[in-house]
Amino acid sequence: MGIITISRELAALGDETAHELAKLLGYRFVEKQVLDDRIKTSGIDEHKFKKYDERKPSFFASLSQDRDNYLHYLKTALFTEAEHGNCIFIGRGAGIVFKDMPGIVRIFLAAPLEIRVERVKSYFHCDERRARQIIESSDQDRIGFHRYFFDSKWKEPENYHAILNTGVFHPAACANIIKQINDQIITPEADAKNTTRLKELILEQNVQHHIMHEKKIPIHFLETTVTGSAITLYGVANSQPLVEAALEAAREIAGLVGTFEVHSEIQIVREYSVIP
Repeated sequence: MGIITISRELAALGDETAHELAKLLGYRFVEKQVLDDRIKTSGIDEHKFKKYDERKPSFFASLSQDRDNYLHYLKTALFTEAEHGNCIFIGRGAGIVFKDMPGIVRIFLAAPLEIRVERVKSYFHCDERRARQIIESSDQDRIGFHRYFFDSKWKEPENYHAILNTGVFHPAACANIIKQINDQIITPEADAKNTTRLKELILEQNVQHHIMHEKKIPIHFLETTVTGSAITLYGVANSQPLVEAALEAAREIAGLVGTFEVHSEIQIVREYSVIP
């Protein structure tokens, strides 16, 4: 199973490149609307969805439990789509979400500002001043989205296998370059490791979902890691009984798929609360 993630500046022809790449490789391009629908039907209402989706959250929104819920459902949507096999994701921090996968290709698409301005003017039927405002707002949202949700720098070169200039390369040419990178990285060994790692990531999400949304145990900023036969919980709780309840809930889910040791790194902080 191969995974290609594309991060892109506004008007850097991200969708066009993804469509060309999907045709070239026979991969499935998971379009924005597919992820939107999965996230919304999982429990995020329209208002909360718009506050966070590829946006820089406000100060209070960044502290809210809604933030954690959005990230949880975003990851769940990405993992669910990845289960279907070779796929291409665009935006949504997918390159960071899947960064530990043995076989992943991460691409950034950029273009010179003046070319982006002309493309935005054509697409939105606006003047140059408005086009520059749209671009600046989009860039700031994507910078903030990556910083607040993933503690990552959106345009940092080390986060990508390649940065391609769509002011120079046509989407079809970009697709050919990405294919060459993909052919080197997605080996049979990497493909097998991807399948194993994805199962671990899905188990992490299932454990978190069971604790947070089915059992409704108030572990704030809950994170789960699965490595081999070990599951570890991280977060903040008000009491030891809550920690024990979370551990028991994790064991319930783990027992459905195998034999795992479940550990806690949850910190106990009395009278801790977050903004609802």
